[in-house]
Amino acid sequence: MPQYSFYGLGAILDPLFILNWLAQEERFAWRLLSVDGRAVPASNGLPLATEDALPSPGELDSVFVLASFETKTYTGDKRAKLWLRHCAAAGVELGGIEMGTEVLAAAGLLNGHRVSVHWDNLAGFQELYPETQAVDDLYSLAPERLSCAGGTAVLDMMLEWLKPQVEPAYMAELRNHLLERRQRPGDAVQLSTAPEHQLETSAQVRKTIRVMRQTLENPLSAPELATRVALSTRQLERRFKAELGVTPSRYYLWLRINLAHRLLQQTELSVAEVAACSGFGSLEHFSRVYRRFFDCAPSADRLQSRDAPVLPVRYLPYRG
Repeated sequence: MPQYSFYGLGAILDPLFILNWLAQEERFAWRLLSVDGRAVPASNGLPLATEDALPSPGELDSVFVLASFETKTYTGDKRAKLWLRHCAAAGVELGGIEMGTEVLAAAGLLNGHRVSVHWDNLAGFQELYPETQAVDDLYSLAPERLSCAGGTAVLDMMLEWLKPQVEPAYMAELRNHLLERRQRPGDAVQLSTAPEHQLETSAQVRKTIRVMRQTLENPLSAPELATRVALSTRQLERRFKAELGVTPSRYYLWLRINLAHRLLQQTELSVAEVAACSGFGSLEHFSRVYRRFFDCAPSADRLQSRDAPVLPVRYLPYRG
């Protein structure tokens, strides 16, 4: 799909090429496809030539759908939906890479399935596709369906996907050539660098952040948060300042405004609905805060594209 991740494509194809090269025979063959047969731009701008037309599903064993930015603009493509449904009916294995999962979900092909979704898109995906079991795992492999959150996890997924298809000696040599000696399991936590997943973060701060994430729609007061973790308000503020460099209220607001940012870009919820989902009782207050963070009105930030507003780094809680 247009604006797909160029890295993700390489992480899929390079292991296949290397295995063919090591075996000195064509173990794997691949075809590059687009809905209309035209060249497709990656998110980095590089064009990718594709075949003139979509092949018959009977010619394929697996189809990996790659998408990243601007997914909302083409999930309604009837040609893509119909072809993917024909693939599913023919028993073709279907995989969603990064936001390729949304393309499959929009076609109704992931209902009831466990779906690994990038953390930045998880809230929007769950809102749009409640029939799926959307999780923040790195990747999920199941018969006839696979999904990957994207990034470097694509390589982890490919190594796992290849295991039952390739002899151990070839897999070991593939790892050597990729300079890849580790492989993360599919259920590994994506946000491993987030404060609540760090051992250096105190138990009280980790618990407080978990409580914050659970109450974004109905935010608690500072004293209520402190009571939840058996600290005084003053003690909690000192811990947050010492460990994260921000106050609890600032961190809470950062979580809420980020949720709003994702829901605006990734769903069709109204601005008022997004404000309510992220704990803002006043639409005027929400708009004012949003402008402060993203330098634009919420109504002007409705598509996750390369040119869309991004939270400035200066606002990110950073642990030195």
